[in-house]
Parts: sequence; structure tokens; C-alpha cells
Amino acid sequence: MYLHHSKDWPNFKWDSDTLLQHVSKARDLQGRLIGRMEGIGFELREEAVLETITEDIVRTSEIEGELLNPEEVRSSVARRLGMKISGLPNASRDVEGVVEMMMDATQKYKDSLTKDRICGWHAALFPTGRSGMYKITVGDWKGDEGGPMQVVSGPMGREKVHYTAPEATRLEEEMNKFMEWFNTDKSMEPVIKSAIAHLWFVSIHPFDDGNGRIARAIADSQLARADRTNQRFYSMSAQIMKSKNGYYDMLESTQKGSMDVSQWLVWYLERLTEALEATDEILSKILVKAKFWELHKTTQFNDRQVDMINKLQGDFVGKLHSSKWAKMTKVHRDTALRDIQDLIEKGVLLDSGEGGRSTNYILNLPSL
Repeated sequence: MYLHHSKDWPNFKWDSDTLLQHVSKARDLQGRLIGRMEGIGFELREEAVLETITEDIVRTSEIEGELLNPEEVRSSVARRLGMKISGLPNASRDVEGVVEMMMDATQKYKDSLTKDRICGWHAALFPTGRSGMYKITVGDWKGDEGGPMQVVSGPMGREKVHYTAPEATRLEEEMNKFMEWFNTDKSMEPVIKSAIAHLWFVSIHPFDDGNGRIARAIADSQLARADRTNQRFYSMSAQIMKSKNGYYDMLESTQKGSMDVSQWLVWYLERLTEALEATDEILSKILVKAKFWELHKTTQFNDRQVDMINKLQGDFVGKLHSSKWAKMTKVHRDTALRDIQDLIEKGVLLDSGEGGRSTNYILNLPSL
């Protein structure tokens, strides 16, 4: 029996005493973070928002096994935030869809949840009308063909069923009840409401696919309500991704348990606390970047050098050597070597000192 079979569904219960310290810590960290961000200046705050939203979108898809190009995500987010950042690629249709959903959920957090809005998010996630090779119902609740939606794993013929959602005939009523609660209930502690919204939506599981990403978008929208700002400075999806197995295990055990969801709430609030604490790393990265450009505000760079410096300060993977520079900037290796040597002379790049067959270089970043 699953939660939605209970006669008490969806009257979730929890032990307030158990949650008190977790809620207090999360709310204290939220307040401190918002205050700290308000003091760093508009441009740096805008950069922090770009970093956080990009991270959140990349990780919420990665949880589902879908790997997005971070540079494409950053490009799409920057454009929607009105930021001009050179050297970023155009985003694919799939990336644009996820970005559109997450930006709508968090930037318009005051807006009510409606069927049209949620189904619009779903349509944005699946612009071709297919999930992989399979045609699915897009922009509407799942139909009754094939029976209730199931969460399964394992090879064909030996699948393990982790969860079975409510029947299609129940979905309209279940979603109406959920949206009414989300839009009107003002009595619940905001961060607890985020966790309940996540669990409640994903337990209804109204779509053929994309339920997890939409559940996390709804939870993020509620966290934006808790913060009272559409500027996102922390990523829940990044922390969930770090505990991906625990996330699925906790959801499964909760959905097979009683209406007392205290354990799920504790798990969620612990991830929220981690997400808030992890923002120090993002902020430090942004402050170092700002100090770097301040130190080099009179240094002359060509467009290739600016592009590569930005990449090295972002999600650059692997080691930088002249052949990689040449490939990424689409120039001859001799030109790449001249670019690199020029940056070494200007104190921007350093020889890593690792030696070997191919010398590689690292960015000379200032300390805070």
C-alpha cells in the first residue's frame, strides 16, 4: 500500500519537536545568506544568481540521468536575466525547455500554480512530444492507457517496481486538491511546505515523464516564496544530486510508509541546510573572479584570451595545454602558443610545473 491509498491521504503528519532545530537552522542560514548577498553589489549578486540557477538546472536534469551542456544552460539563463556574456554557445531546444520551466517557477514565484502553467512546463520539457524514442502525452495528465504510472528500474523482464501512482481517473481531482493547497495554505512553515509540495506532487505523479524535475521546480518556487525574492543563491538540486541514491531511497520508503513523513522532512531540511552552506563556495568563486578582473582592468586581451579566461573560471574540465587551446578557439597551434605565452608574460597563466610530454597551464587567481 502506498501513501495515496491511505484513508488519511493527503493529510501529512510530522513531529514538530523533531523538526524544530532543522527548520530553525535553515531559516537562520536563509536570512544570513540573503543579507550577505544584499551587501555585495548588484553585478556580483547578478553573477551569483547566474551561477546558482545554471547549477540548479544542470543538476535537476542530471538526477534523471540527462546531461545538459552547462555553457548552453548558462547562455540561456543569462539571456533571460538580461545579462550580456560573450563567448557562450546558443542553447539547444531541450536546454531552452528546462531553463524556461525553472525560470518561470522561481522568477514568478508569486504566481499561482494552475493546470495550464504546470502543463506548460511539461510541454517545455518535451518539445518533440517524445521521451527518448517513446511518444508520450505532453502538456496534459497521463491517460489511462497502460494503467497507472510506475517508477521502475532494472533490465526488461526483471524490472523492480519502486512506486505505483494513482490511477488516471483520480489525477484531475488529486491535482486540483494539490494546487488549491499550494495556492492558498498560508499557515504552514514555508520550508516545510516546500518539502511537502515536492513529496505530494511526485506521489501523484501525473505525467508520463518529467515528474521529478517538475516536483523540484515546484519545491524551488516555494523556497523562493520563503526567501521572498526571485534571486536564487543556493541549489537544492545540487545537494540532492550529491545524495542521489539516498534521495530515491527516502522517497520510496516514505511513499510506502505511513502519513507521518517526519523522516522525509528531516532528510529534505538537511539537504537544504547543505545547499545554503555550499553557497559560500559559489560566492568565494565569484569574488575571486571579480578581484581577478579588477586586477587586470587595464590589461590588454584579445577576444580568444577573454573567452578562455572565462572558461577557466567556469566549468573547464581537464588540463589546459596548447593543443586544447587551439581546438577550443579554432586557431593554429602556433597562434595558441602565442596567446598562452602572452598571458604568462602578463601574469595571467602559470606553468603547472607538472612537466611531462605536454606542458599544461593554470590560471593565476588572486587570493581573497
